[in-house]
Amino acid sequence: MEAHGRVLRADIRADRDLPPFDRVMLDGFALRAASLAAGTRTFRIQGLQAAGMIPLRLEEDPRAAVEIMTGAVLPEGADCVVPYEETRREGVSVTVTEAGASFGPGNAVHRRASGHSAGEVVVRAGIRLSGIEIATAAACGFSKLTIAEHPKIAVVSTGDELVDVGGPVAPHQIRRSNDYALRAALTAAGYPAAEGFHLRDVQEEIEHGLWHVLAEFDVVLTTGGVSKGVFDLLPAELERQGVRKIFHGVAQRPGKPFWFGVSGRRTPVFALPGNPVSAYTCLHRYVIPALNHASGLRALPLRRSVLAAAFEFAPPLACLLPVRLSDGPLGETVATAAEVGTSGDFAALVGTDGFIELPAGPAVFPAGYAAPFRRWAGVR
Repeated sequence: MEAHGRVLRADIRADRDLPPFDRVMLDGFALRAASLAAGTRTFRIQGLQAAGMIPLRLEEDPRAAVEIMTGAVLPEGADCVVPYEETRREGVSVTVTEAGASFGPGNAVHRRASGHSAGEVVVRAGIRLSGIEIATAAACGFSKLTIAEHPKIAVVSTGDELVDVGGPVAPHQIRRSNDYALRAALTAAGYPAAEGFHLRDVQEEIEHGLWHVLAEFDVVLTTGGVSKGVFDLLPAELERQGVRKIFHGVAQRPGKPFWFGVSGRRTPVFALPGNPVSAYTCLHRYVIPALNHASGLRALPLRRSVLAAAFEFAPPLACLLPVRLSDGPLGETVATAAEVGTSGDFAALVGTDGFIELPAGPAVFPAGYAAPFRRWAGVR
């Protein structure tokens, strides 16, 4: 039960054939199909067999039958099950209707090993476990499963302008939202071990706060403080603390100032822009896919959606465009661009399903243009 939602890291193999015996699929009477084919319609009921009972052996008499229940082992000597609905019973005799007389060998029987043979891989590693895979694991005798560990993730928001959501807010201040949004999305994506922190734009506070999270957490996310302003202190401080910069800046909008590096103890550090739409989009474009990869989750092909209307994007940057999805007249998935004023307009994302990625322009993308789509975590 603790494995639900976790990423499987070792294959699940059948410990025996699935099903492990010829399993009866409905309530009725087990008998020989050859007897039906020879014209026999009335059979003598030699006994009753329910699921979980040691199987009976069908008597040599070609008119012998066993009353059988769903899930039971097919009696030895029988090869066909006639459902109750196609019979008439009188005492210990049962007569098969004309419709039932046409049933042949294997009717209503789930043959042994028809699903999987013993030793065969049933569930491959790299899948996020749902009830389906857990049921399969239970059927194969796996009381324990090998799964990916939940990484401890620090989500650090920065900025003097930020105040807690439950406190008073002055006209020149804004309430913290990024760390709440990012932690909620991480939980929805399968990474619930995320803890929020806030650092003011004070060198000593940033120095101490980063030292703490770099030492204690498996993954560090920061928001804000990564552009070129006087108070954008994070990149320099991260490098002072031994975090090797891999890149700073991505040719995209929103999220151009995105910074990424790796610490001396191999902690990945994703320094996201402070603007809410930028931070949320970068989380889904880079952070969650990286966590999935590190967890061993198999990547699936990206879904593509077509633009509902022409869209023009002048900057020479890739465009990560928030959209609402709908079904087109031919069954295609249609993406309608959301009206997001700026990358600080987080409320404009309400009702959107995710974003499409348009290549660097400048360009006019016509209606019907197909682009890869990424869904927001938790949105269905």
